[in-house]
Amino acid sequence: MRVRALDPKSYAPYGRVIAAAGGAKDANMGTARRWDRLAPLVNKRARAKANLCVFRCKPFRGKEFSVKLLERHAGSTQVVLPLPGAGKCLVVVARGGAKPDLSTLAAFVMEGARGISYHPGTWHHPMVALGKASDLACLVHEDGSEADCEVHHLDAPISVSLG
Repeated sequence: MRVRALDPKSYAPYGRVIAAAGGAKDANMGTARRWDRLAPLVNKRARAKANLCVFRCKPFRGKEFSVKLLERHAGSTQVVLPLPGAGKCLVVVARGGAKPDLSTLAAFVMEGARGISYHPGTWHHPMVALGKASDLACLVHEDGSEADCEVHHLDAPISVSLG
C-alpha cells in the first residue's frame, strides 16, 4: 500500500482533517481569525471523561513501515494535533465493526499545521513520527477501562511504502 497526501475528501470516511482552512471569522477583538466546529467531539460512554494528553513519538526512518496491529476507540472520537516542531506523521486507518475491514485500509501523511480526528470506532495504527521525534497533542474520552482502546492484531503484516 502506498501512502498519500492528507486531504479532507479522501480522509472523510475515517474522520476529519483539522486545519485553519475555509470560512473563518474575526476573533479576539480583531487580533485573530477563528475556525469553528472543525471536528465533532463525541463521547458515547457516561463515565468517560475528556483526556487531553501529549504523545512523544519516536522517529521511524525507513522506506517501508510494517502495520501489525490496529486499534480503535469505539466510544469516543480521538483528535491528534501536532505541537510546534513536530514533523511528518504516518496516519493508517480502516473502517469496520468488531474487526477492521482491511479493504478500506488507507495511509496518509499528516504534516505542517494539520491535525486529524478519528470517528468513534475508526480502526487506526498508533501514530508514527516520520524522520524525527514529534510531540502530538491528543484529546480522547477515557475512563481507564479496557473499553478505552481495543487492539486487533493482523494475521499478517501489511507494508506501507513511504517513498
